[in-house]
Amino acid sequence: MPTELQSRREPQPLRMQDGAPIVLEHVSRVYRGRDGADVRALEQVSLRAGAGELLAVVGPSGCGKSTLLELVCGLQAADGGRVACAPAVLMPQRDLLLPWLSALDNAALALRIAGLSRVQARARADILFAELGLEGFERARPHELSGGMRQRVAFLRTLLAGKPVLCLDEPFGALDALTRYEMQDWLARTLAREPRTVVLVTHDVEEAVLLADRIAVLSARPGRVLAEIEVEIERPRVRTDPRVITLRERALGALGMGERR
Repeated sequence: MPTELQSRREPQPLRMQDGAPIVLEHVSRVYRGRDGADVRALEQVSLRAGAGELLAVVGPSGCGKSTLLELVCGLQAADGGRVACAPAVLMPQRDLLLPWLSALDNAALALRIAGLSRVQARARADILFAELGLEGFERARPHELSGGMRQRVAFLRTLLAGKPVLCLDEPFGALDALTRYEMQDWLARTLAREPRTVVLVTHDVEEAVLLADRIAVLSARPGRVLAEIEVEIERPRVRTDPRVITLRERALGALGMGERR
């Protein structure tokens, strides 16, 4: 289920002072490894996202992308620097749908946790089912849904948490290529109807260019910001657009992958 703001080491991320929903200034995070040695996940990361902006974060595996999301959501505390964020909710990599609940009840779970009755929560979720392409599957159990449908239900549950900031951790990483393309288009349309400030972690550089307003490219661990790329292309975007291809290559170049491919 989506994880609300419940910091393990501090009560809340700092309140916003400059109007931006997300601000990270010189943020570092260090873990204690199993052997007792320090593992530096992030180092001197400075990023911000404006209201309604989709910030994509790309980088190699293990560079601290998921850690960054947990810092934004207040699920971890930084060891250095400043994190300030409006109320945020995390959609983890796995959909985490409860197998004994229907799709509708899974989507409405955040509302139930917030205190609404089952009838009220179902009614709120049901309004969005048709808009999100889930009409007719309200009573289906998770095992009866395709991977794309499961992700839509998980995203709807995240959306219904009612937070102004959504943190999406590789939401389409486990899907096949065709379903992933479909879900990328679906997410872009959904956010056009239900605007939020979004931080999207992805390994797919093309996905970042298709969806984001800005892309932050992180280095290998410890994660540092190698580049920030503005995506000034009108929506909807298509992957064959030369401008999309150019930005994709620019991001891959920042990752040091341009010459090796």
